[in-house]
Amino acid sequence: MAQPPAFVFNVPETPEDQGQDPSPYDESEVHDSFHQLIQEQSLRAAEEGLELRVLPQREPGPETLGASELLDMSFCFVGSGHQALLGPEGVPDYSTATLRILASMPSRTIGRSRGAILSQYYNRTVRLRRRGSRPPLGGVGRSARPSLRLYDLELDPTAFQEEEKRTLLVKELQGLTVTQRDHMLRGMPLSLAEKRSLREESWTQSGKQRGPQGRRGLLPCCSRLRYACGLALHSLGLALLSALQALTPWRYALKQIGGQFGSSVLSYFLFLKTLLAFNALLLLPLLAFIVGVQAAFPPAPAGSVPTFTGLELLTGGGRFSHSVMYYGYYSNTTLNQLCGPPLDGSQCTPEAGGLPYNMPLAYLFTMGMSFFITCITLVYSMSRSFGESYRVGSTSGVHAITVFCSWDYKVTQKWPSRLQQDNIRTQLKELLAEWQLQQGPRSVWGRLRQVAILGFVWLLCLGTTLGCTLAVYAFSELMIKNPVSAEREWELLALPLVVCLLNLGAPYLYRGLAALERHDSPILEVYVAICRNLILKMVILGILCYHWLGRRVGALKGQCWENFVGQELYRLMVMDFVFTLLDTLFGELVWRFISEKQRKKRGKPEFDIARNVLELIYGQTLTWLGVLFSPLLPAMQIMKLLVLFYVKKTSLMANCRAPRRPWLASHMSTVFVSLLCFPSFLGAAVFLCYAIWQVRPSSICGPFRTLDTMYEAGKVWVRHLEKAGPRVSWLPWIHRYLVENTFPIYLVSALLLAVIYLNIQVVKGQRKVICLLKEQISNEGEDKIFLINKLHSVYEGKERSRVGRAQEAEVPPTLPADERDAR
Repeated sequence: MAQPPAFVFNVPETPEDQGQDPSPYDESEVHDSFHQLIQEQSLRAAEEGLELRVLPQREPGPETLGASELLDMSFCFVGSGHQALLGPEGVPDYSTATLRILASMPSRTIGRSRGAILSQYYNRTVRLRRRGSRPPLGGVGRSARPSLRLYDLELDPTAFQEEEKRTLLVKELQGLTVTQRDHMLRGMPLSLAEKRSLREESWTQSGKQRGPQGRRGLLPCCSRLRYACGLALHSLGLALLSALQALTPWRYALKQIGGQFGSSVLSYFLFLKTLLAFNALLLLPLLAFIVGVQAAFPPAPAGSVPTFTGLELLTGGGRFSHSVMYYGYYSNTTLNQLCGPPLDGSQCTPEAGGLPYNMPLAYLFTMGMSFFITCITLVYSMSRSFGESYRVGSTSGVHAITVFCSWDYKVTQKWPSRLQQDNIRTQLKELLAEWQLQQGPRSVWGRLRQVAILGFVWLLCLGTTLGCTLAVYAFSELMIKNPVSAEREWELLALPLVVCLLNLGAPYLYRGLAALERHDSPILEVYVAICRNLILKMVILGILCYHWLGRRVGALKGQCWENFVGQELYRLMVMDFVFTLLDTLFGELVWRFISEKQRKKRGKPEFDIARNVLELIYGQTLTWLGVLFSPLLPAMQIMKLLVLFYVKKTSLMANCRAPRRPWLASHMSTVFVSLLCFPSFLGAAVFLCYAIWQVRPSSICGPFRTLDTMYEAGKVWVRHLEKAGPRVSWLPWIHRYLVENTFPIYLVSALLLAVIYLNIQVVKGQRKVICLLKEQISNEGEDKIFLINKLHSVYEGKERSRVGRAQEAEVPPTLPADERDAR
C-alpha cells in the first residue's frame, strides 16, 4: 500500500504573535505548535518506550538545501492505527502557501480545534507527566500501551468541568422532593437516558448518604407508589394518544400513496376522505332527530308488508318501502312519549309532562339545518383550501427546503424511513418537473395547429355530451309511457343501467380524444378532462331532475312519488357503485395487460384522476339530491366510500404506476372542493328548494301529506304558536320577518359575498407581502455576496502588499536602487 508523501513545513512566526495563544483559525501556528508537541513527545518516548520511532535525518544535499532547517522530521498516519515517523527523503520542496493548503486537507490534518487545544494546554500536560500521574510503560505490552491520539481527551478540562457540574446537579436533585425533581428533569435539555441516569444516581446517593440515619434516609413508600402510579398513567396516556393517531382514517395508506404516486394521485384519496367527513356530518342530525325518533315511535302499518327477497338490494323497493329508508314511512302526527301504566284498568294514557314532537316540523327543520351546516362547512373548507394553496405565489426556494429540511429525525424504523425517502424523492420529482414545462414559444403555424386541434376535439366532446343527453331523455320518456308493474320490478333498473353505461363509456372516449391534443402541461390536461366529464354528468343529472319533478309527479297521481324518486336515486347510487367496482377490477386490469403487451415491458397505465374524481362528485350529488326522499342515503354513501377506498388503493398498487410526467398538485384540493360546492351542492340545493316550495306532496304518504307544499309545515307551526299565548309571540315574529321576508335573505347573501371578497383581498395582500419579503431576502443575499467579494479583494490586496514588502526585505541593500526596484 502506497504511503502518503511527507510534507515539509516552514511557517515563520511574526513578533506580534509571540506570547499569545495560537488561534485555531491560523493554520500555520496551529500546526507549528502541534509539531512542537510531537517533538516533545518523541524526546520523552526514548526514555519511556513509547511507540514512536524517530528516523534519522539525511544530510542535506544540493537539491534539498535548507530542508533540514525547515523541519526536523515528518510523519504520516498508517492504516493500522500506529504512528510512524518518516524522514525527509524524497520530500519535494513545496512553497509555504502550498504546504498550508495541503495541510488543511481533511486527510492530512488532525483538526483545527484539536491542534489548538493541544497547543494551549501543552505546559499543563508536561507538569502532569512529571508528577508521575501516568504509570510507566516499560513493562506493559505494546498492544496495551495508550495511543498519543487519545491524550487530547485527557487534556481537555471540559471533561472535569462536566463531571463537577454533574456532581453538583445530583446534589441539588437530592435536596428536592420527588415532584420537584421530576419537574426539573423534564425541563432539562438532556436525552432520556441521561435523565434516567441522573434520577437513579440521585436516589442511590441519597440512600447511601442517609442510610445510616435510619428510615428517614429512604424514599417513603407512599412517594414511590405515587411516582409509580403517575408514571403508569403517563405511559397509558401516551399509549392512548398513539392509538388515537393510529385510528386516523388511512394514515399510513395515504403516506404510502403520496410517496409512490405523488401529490396528484394523493389528492383523489384526500378528496374521498373529505367526502366521508361531509357525509358523516350530514348523517348525524338526521339519525338523531328524524330516523331515530321515527324508529322509536313506528307508525301503524298500512296493509301487508312484503317479505324480503334480496332484489331490494338493487331496486330499493319491496320491504325497504315500509322502513325508515324512505320518505313515505314517516308520519304526519305529533309524537308523544310512551303510555304510562293504565289506571283502574282503563285505556293507556300519556304520561304527565310528556313533550310533543312534531314530526313534519322536525323533518323540515332538520333537513334545512343539515344543509345549512353542510353549506357552512363547504364554504369554510373552500376558503381554507384556497388560502393554503394560493397564499404562496411561487415555489422558488422550495427545492432547498425539501432537500435540507424534509427529513423527520424521529423516524427510526426501517419501513417508515423507506416511506419517507420515497415521499421526498417524489416531491423533488414534482418540483423539478415544473422546470421541464418551461419551453420556448411556439411559432404562429404551431399555435394555429394547436387551436384547430383543440376546437375539433371540443366539438367532438360536446357532440358526445349532447348525444348522451338526448339518449337519457328519450329513454326516460319511454319509461313514463310504459310503466313497470310490481311483478316486473327488475325492469326499473333499465334507466340507471343506461345512465351508468353512458357515464362509463363517454370518459374513455374523452380520454382517447385528449391524446390528440398533446398538452404540454399535465395539470392543464387534467383540468380539461375534469371540465368535460363535469359537463356530461351535470347535464345528465339535470335531465333526470326534470324527469322526476316535471314528469313523474304528474304521472304518479294517487301514488307516493317521493318514494319513487328516492328509489330512483337509490338505484342510481347502487348501479354507479357496481359499475365503479367493475371498471376498477376489470377495466384497469385489462388496460394494464394491453399496455404491457404493446410496450413489451412493464408499462402500467396511469391513474385517471379526472374520471375518478368526477365519479366521487357524481355520487355525492346523488346523495344530496336524495336525502330529502331517503334520509339514510348518507349512510349508504359512507359505506360506499369506505369500500371504494380500499378497492381503489389495491387497484392503484397493482395495476397503475406513477405519472409519467410528475406534477405538483398544489391547487387540486381547492379545485375539487370548489366543484363540489358550486355545481354539485348548489344544484342539489336548488332542486330541493324547488321540491319544498313549489311541488305538492303526495296525499297518501309522508309527513306533509295534508299540506299543499312542504314549506307550509312552518306556517302551520307559526299559527299554533300565535294561539299559544304571548309568552312565545316572539317566535312568530321571527318567522314572519326573518324567514318569510326576502330582505334578510338578500342581506345575508350580500354580507356573505362581502366577506368572501374581503377574504380574497386579504389573501392577495398577503401574497404581495410574501413576494416583497422574498425580494428583500434575495437582495440581502446579493448584499452578502457583494461584501464577501469586497473583503476578498481587500484581503488579496493586503497579501500582495505583504509579499512585496517581504521581497523588498530580501533584496541586499548594497544593490543600486534601480536594480533593487527591478528585482
